[in-house]
Amino acid sequence: MKGLTDRQQHILRYIGEYNRDYGYPPTVREIGKEVGISSTSMVDYNLRIMEQKGYIRRDQRTSRGIEIVEQSARHLRELFVQVPVMGRIAAGEPIPVPGHEGWADTPEEVLDLTRQVVPDEEGIYALRVKGTSMIDALIDDGDIVLLRPQRTAENGELVAAWLPERNETTLKQFYLEGAQVRLQPRNPQMSPIIIPADKVEIHGKVVGVIRRVGRA
Repeated sequence: MKGLTDRQQHILRYIGEYNRDYGYPPTVREIGKEVGISSTSMVDYNLRIMEQKGYIRRDQRTSRGIEIVEQSARHLRELFVQVPVMGRIAAGEPIPVPGHEGWADTPEEVLDLTRQVVPDEEGIYALRVKGTSMIDALIDDGDIVLLRPQRTAENGELVAAWLPERNETTLKQFYLEGAQVRLQPRNPQMSPIIIPADKVEIHGKVVGVIRRVGRA
């Protein structure tokens, strides 16, 4: 976004996100709240600069009269990655999941995330967390974890582990200990799952967390 300050880039991204979520642009006050500007005149100043540089068009007669020009809209689309939410994963006792190989074939929903959150989009998928076994890893019930598909893991990595004999899956910290795997919760009130190494499959490594709305 050549010629824009970091704050103006934030404003442009927010306008694009708001438009995508609600179907219409935000007000000046909503923009100010998002970017931490209490003065509406300061927000208006930044919008005027963005309009002069050709990133937006404005209709001063309406409070939501902000339109992103097509060139800027294309650039914003390039900044976002679509990540499918493929189902749930247990952070507690393992839970059954549909299908022999894991989650649903079609996503429950699709998240639009910035490339700052998902710098490497290849195959990234998301699962909604059920349970509190990973709270000390800052993953709580209702959060969404982003995973990179992979079949191996290093000790200490957070993984989606598939237990084929139980037809269950769980989110835990992985440790290979001889012929066994320890799937370690990050909650001192919960015990690890100890299982033969040939009875567990790794389906992905956690690369990001999106916290549930309303958490502190």
